[in-house]
Amino acid sequence: MKGSRAISLVIDASIARASGGIEAVHPTATAVRDFLQKVLIMCHRAVMTPAIRLEWEKHESAFARKWRRSMVARKKVIVISPQEMSEVRAAIKDGPASKNDKSAMIKDLLLVEAAIATDERVIALDDKVKTLFAVESARIAGLRGIVWINPVTNPAGAMALLQGDERERQWTLAEMSKQE
Repeated sequence: MKGSRAISLVIDASIARASGGIEAVHPTATAVRDFLQKVLIMCHRAVMTPAIRLEWEKHESAFARKWRRSMVARKKVIVISPQEMSEVRAAIKDGPASKNDKSAMIKDLLLVEAAIATDERVIALDDKVKTLFAVESARIAGLRGIVWINPVTNPAGAMALLQGDERERQWTLAEMSKQE
C-alpha cells in the first residue's frame, strides 16, 4: 500500500467488546470487526500493557479473542510497561473539568500512556473521553500529538490511519480541540 508503514495501535477494550464475528449484522459490530481484520492483514501492530490486556480478557468477544490470538501468533502484539505520566495525571486532576470527567480521563490514561510510549495512536469507541482529552490538550502538551480514532463514527479516519495517509493528522487531539 502506498505510503503505509507499520504503526503501533493502542486498541481499547471497547473495541474488543463490540467486535462481532462473521454472522454479526449490527453496524458497530461489523465496523469494528472489519477494522480489526484490516489490522490483522496489514503490517500494523497492537500495543498491550498488562492493564490493557486484563481489560481485553475481561471484555473481549469470541471474535476479538480469536483476533488477539492471531495477532500474537503473527508476532504483531507489542507488550510494553509504559511509565506513568504523573505530570499529565496531575494536570488533569488540577484542571477545570468536572469530577466525573476527570475520573473518566484518569480511567483511560492507560491508553494515553501506552500511546505516548509508542506511535501515539488510540483506537476506541468512547467519543466522550476523546473529546475530554481533546479539550485538555489545549493545556497539556503531552496529549496534543495523539491520533484518536473511533472506527465506527470515523471510518474515513480509520482508513487514513491504516493506509498511512497524512490526513490522519487532522484527528490528533490538538486538532480536535480546535473544533470543540
